[in-house]
Amino acid sequence: MASSSIIVALFLLMVSHHGISEAKNGDDYVRDACRVTRYPSLCIHSLASFSDSAKRNPRMWARASVSVTIAEAKSVTAYLSRLKTSRYIRGRARLALLDCIESFQDTINELYNSLAELRRLSGKTFNSQIGDVETWVSSALTYEDTCLEGFDGRKGPRVRLLCNRVTNVTYFTSNALALVNKLASSGGGSLSNP
Repeated sequence: MASSSIIVALFLLMVSHHGISEAKNGDDYVRDACRVTRYPSLCIHSLASFSDSAKRNPRMWARASVSVTIAEAKSVTAYLSRLKTSRYIRGRARLALLDCIESFQDTINELYNSLAELRRLSGKTFNSQIGDVETWVSSALTYEDTCLEGFDGRKGPRVRLLCNRVTNVTYFTSNALALVNKLASSGGGSLSNP
């Protein structure tokens, strides 16, 4: 009886150690990928769930980051659209809001173009494709900055909250661009990595 409980205890110890080891590897993958980003904590937090599938594949990290950025941009676009019906934002701030919504629609288009291109990367046309992706993600960041510029000098709690939400998306987009640049520097040969 005592020997069976020792065996069970050893088995549980081995299983728990194996689980900890796998979790540590997942943490290592996302930390390694996010090392090149400007906002590594945000990167790690937002991409941790991709560790097991992306591992050390720069293409998968770039795709995951662009996907997460699309979700954030869509969420902010919905928020901006709700603000459009609010009676609290008026005058020039309202005009800036309308421009901001348009900028975010352009942002989302650029990010979707990027994701589609990342999905069909080919070793033969890698350089031109990745160049397009870098341009589109950079353009998305520019559109977000344009949105923020429209609110320069505007005050009020709703404008502050709006600017904070938009700024947060710029952090996601900056991280996505860093991971796309990392993929670009790894070259077309990285496409064959598992």
